[in-house]
Amino acid sequence: MSAPSRIEAFAIISADGMIADAGGHMPDALKIEADQEFFHAGLDRAAVVVHGRRSHEGGPNAARRRRLIVTSRVARLAPAPAYSNTLLWNPVGASLAEAWGGFGSPAGTLAVIGGADVYTLFWDIGYDAFHLTRVAQARIPGGHPVFRDLSPSRTPEDVLAGHGLRPGETKMLDPAAGVTLVTWGP
Repeated sequence: MSAPSRIEAFAIISADGMIADAGGHMPDALKIEADQEFFHAGLDRAAVVVHGRRSHEGGPNAARRRRLIVTSRVARLAPAPAYSNTLLWNPVGASLAEAWGGFGSPAGTLAVIGGADVYTLFWDIGYDAFHLTRVAQARIPGGHPVFRDLSPSRTPEDVLAGHGLRPGETKMLDPAAGVTLVTWGP
C-alpha cells in the first residue's frame, strides 16, 4: 500500500488559538477572503482531504474532492452514505496506508484541515508543512482550540515547535484585519 507524497495542514486561528466557537462553528471573524483563497488553492492541489466530522471546507470544488472523515463510528473504513468520493476512517482500525488505498492510492498530497484531534493524528506521521493563519484581531473565549495541549503559557506556535517544526517567513494576508500566515516545516 502507498501513502501520500506530502502531508500539509491548514488552520486559521484567533489571537487566542481557537479554530471554532463554543458550539464548534467557525465564526465570521475567522472567515478572511485572502486566507480562503490560499486555503482553497491548497485543497485544489491535494489528492485527498482529511478532517473530523465537524470540519468542512465548502467552496465550489468541495463536492469533487476525495475526503477521509475521521470517526469512531465505523470499525475501519466505510463509504460515507451522504457524500460521494468520501470514506469514513477510524484510525484505530485502519492505517493511513489502508485509507489512502481506499482511493486507489493516488499520487499527491494529503491536506489535513482539522479539528484538533485530527491534527494530533499526524504528529507521529509528520507534517511536510503546517500552514497556520492567525487573525490577530479576533478572540474566541471558550472556543475550540487548534491543538488540545494549548494553555495560557503554551501557544499554537509552541506546540508546533515542540513537534519539531520550524516557522518560515511571516506573510501578511490582510493588513487591515491583522491576518498573517506562517508555514511551518521540518
